[in-house]
Amino acid sequence: MDNYINRALEDSIRLGLKRNPVLALLGPRQCGKSTLVRKLRQEFADSLYLDMERPSDVAKLADPELFLSRCQDKLVCIDEIQRRPNLFPVLRSLCDEWGDNGHFLVLGSASRDLIRQSSETLAGRIRYERLTPFLYGELPDCDWQRYLYRGGFPRAYLASDDSAAHDWLESFIQTFLERDLSFWREFVPETMRRLWRMLAHDNAQIANFARLAGSLGVSDMTVRRYLDLLKETFMVDVVSPYSANLGKRLVKSPKVYLGDTGITCALLGMASFDDLYSSPAFGGCWEQLVLANLRGAFPQAEICFYRTSGGAEIDFVVSGNGKTVAVECKASTVPSVGRGVYESLEAIRPDAAFVVAPIAEPYPLNDRITAVPLSHLPKLFDNLR
Repeated sequence: MDNYINRALEDSIRLGLKRNPVLALLGPRQCGKSTLVRKLRQEFADSLYLDMERPSDVAKLADPELFLSRCQDKLVCIDEIQRRPNLFPVLRSLCDEWGDNGHFLVLGSASRDLIRQSSETLAGRIRYERLTPFLYGELPDCDWQRYLYRGGFPRAYLASDDSAAHDWLESFIQTFLERDLSFWREFVPETMRRLWRMLAHDNAQIANFARLAGSLGVSDMTVRRYLDLLKETFMVDVVSPYSANLGKRLVKSPKVYLGDTGITCALLGMASFDDLYSSPAFGGCWEQLVLANLRGAFPQAEICFYRTSGGAEIDFVVSGNGKTVAVECKASTVPSVGRGVYESLEAIRPDAAFVVAPIAEPYPLNDRITAVPLSHLPKLFDNLR
């Protein structure tokens, strides 16, 4: 495949297919799931690809058991499978009959509903992987300014110029609101757009559901339901407060981030990186970018934020494999931290502490905190004792 960009998840998917009858690849629409699968299919002697948004492919599965029972020796890839939940019992039956691994690779652009449907019928037979938009480390010679402004969706990041990227993102937002979300449940597209734009303005901030509801003229529960829908479809990320019993008065509401910085910039009407750099949204977008790359690097880790009522805070507390690291985000080439960070470190006592900034190489800020670039994020847990 010409101009294909390797994805960090490829080896994990290969391993998952070897060890499980079914592998589910989840992620937002247009993040590259189908492209990745086309690449992986080249490694299989025989494979089949079915798209549940294509009427001709849907027709093939009018009798799914009859059609799929003839595919025992093939890798069957089924895209947008959440549109056909009736397939899951058939997959379970065939997997049990055949008894070995690597039969089905299913793709979905929704999280909770797809997982709920499959977990009921495929427990013990399925592995889940999440593909994000491009991670920083996946992009050769990545320009962080371009990456921050355009985001990680392939068609936006790889567009010929910023104007083309902005046009694609605007189209993505419109299509998502008018077509993709309508599949899930009743909602008002214009209210959802207004909420989405408000969340872009509040990106990386503590959620205030009452204020959002008042501005939209809807109930608090409606805002929460709409936010859940955006989260289920990977358009927002909700980070919970750190909940360890530290004897402190901690903030209890979550922080809300949009799922991609390019979408944030499009919703805010920014036409270039210069617009972003000169706006109040710049720091939040950098924090959002760090979070997206942390999610991609450590999909099984617990990521929280720490903030006390007195104002001491750490942007992210990342816990995994019995270790904890603190991550502060600074959109500056000369990062520094204030007293609140040191107060937070005293309370959390992480195994290591980092400041992620747009710099070229890691270096120690002092004996407790190391400044690191985006490229260093996958290495945060390396060499911890």
